[in-house]
Amino acid sequence: MDAFAALADPVRRELLAQLASGPARVVDLAGARPISRPAVSRHLRILAEAGLVVAEDRGRERHYALRRDGLDPVAAYVAGLRRKAPLTTQALDALDTEVRRTTRERRRSTPTEETA
Repeated sequence: MDAFAALADPVRRELLAQLASGPARVVDLAGARPISRPAVSRHLRILAEAGLVVAEDRGRERHYALRRDGLDPVAAYVAGLRRKAPLTTQALDALDTEVRRTTRERRRSTPTEETA
């Protein structure tokens, strides 16, 4: 499972948002949701397989933490979408042509001193 597929589910996005503030136990993550602990554990397993969370066993408890570097592919994808398209030579040539055309039209429509 990749990060994009893991983020497709709203429950998993909520879990990541909660883990962004710090590590949490499964019981704490499940307590804030109307789904069972086993269901939360399955979601966390998927997030771990996608490289978005890491689990650490502390005695009988399992603590999950966000792996921020797991979000790098998503951040790179979104950054690529947000980049403005560079001006191409064709776009600049078209702009030059339009400026010249407009200038010619203005000269034709503006009365000169001789005709006024």
